[in-house]
Amino acid sequence: MPLINKTRTHNAVPGYGNPLTRLRVALTTFFALDGFVFAGWVVRIPAIKHQTHASAGALGLALLGVSAGAVVTMTLVGRLCRRYGSHPVTVVCAVLLSLSVALPPLTHSALALGTALLIFGAAYGGMNVAFNSAAVDLVRALRRPIMPGFHAAFSLGGMIGAGLGGLVAGVLSPTRHLLGLTVIGLLVTAVAGRTLLRLQPPGSPESSPDEETAPRRPDTRTRGLVVTFGLIALCTAYGEGALADWSALHLEQDLDAAPGAAAIGYSCFALAMTIGRVTGTRLLERLGQTRTLTSGGTTAAAGMLLGALAPSLWAALLGFVITGLGLANLFPVAVERAGALAGPDGVAIASTLGYGGMLLGPPAIGFMADWFSLPAALTSVAALAATAAVIGFVTRRATER
Repeated sequence: MPLINKTRTHNAVPGYGNPLTRLRVALTTFFALDGFVFAGWVVRIPAIKHQTHASAGALGLALLGVSAGAVVTMTLVGRLCRRYGSHPVTVVCAVLLSLSVALPPLTHSALALGTALLIFGAAYGGMNVAFNSAAVDLVRALRRPIMPGFHAAFSLGGMIGAGLGGLVAGVLSPTRHLLGLTVIGLLVTAVAGRTLLRLQPPGSPESSPDEETAPRRPDTRTRGLVVTFGLIALCTAYGEGALADWSALHLEQDLDAAPGAAAIGYSCFALAMTIGRVTGTRLLERLGQTRTLTSGGTTAAAGMLLGALAPSLWAALLGFVITGLGLANLFPVAVERAGALAGPDGVAIASTLGYGGMLLGPPAIGFMADWFSLPAALTSVAALAATAAVIGFVTRRATER
């Protein structure tokens, strides 16, 4: 029995009984699970460092395993999604993610930790490509710009995972904590995965695709557009990575903030991004994709200039909030457009470039801080946000459908 036909796609009655609504809930759950599990691992990094007796340099190399595993896997998973479907690939990657998060506390050397994180990163990167591909199909079927809502679920899951991790850090060992994440992840996957596996992706051959709007294998021109949208994702992720690693040091070192106050900087940015994504669908419906990209990039650029160059703590925090609101919807829009143009392959290309930006940001800021100063280095986030706005304007004909 097909999931839905063309008539029901455009005139479906709202409610959980609607297959598209159930699919949306299931995908939102997987986005939240991804953020929850990843954040739960991140808050235990200090304890894992102590357990493995790794130096700061050795830990840094081991942590590259997450990035290496993700980048290597993303393109492959795009092909798997095209061949087997994004729904089963999402479920398989969720199982692997849930199982692999329990591996780091079982290691006792930096080399073993890096190997475990390579597996974890592969599952994490694969799941990102798979559920973003599934989300692109659903966005096309609903004909509503709901992609920011999925990424808001990821952000909320991350905030819950980090908060819960902080609460249990003094009570549970890393082994018990991360094993608990495995159990939670498998249970959530079992429940949400049943829905995902029962429903065919909208636009699949089994569910009467709209041949005019369904993505095809990218030709040279389409691949160029996909890479362009991937560059927007890169510019956005560069800022996320830079603020995650350097915002607290900037506030403490350059503005003489207390350690507790300095730690608030990234929290303000992350909360603003979450709020921006929660309201992203209404913003896109009101402004359209081009104006969302251009206004978001411009807002983020202005906010980061304030955050980097402000002479006071409160002005810098305000700048971080403005930056988060500006960047919030750039990545979701870029990935959705790449997927709409080229299907899972497009999502894989844009995600790989975006993840590359997150990898590039922290070390690039570090080098520039050595050459100039940390505030000057952080203005590069503003420059790339402005670049994303320019790209969004230049590609406006491909952006607006």
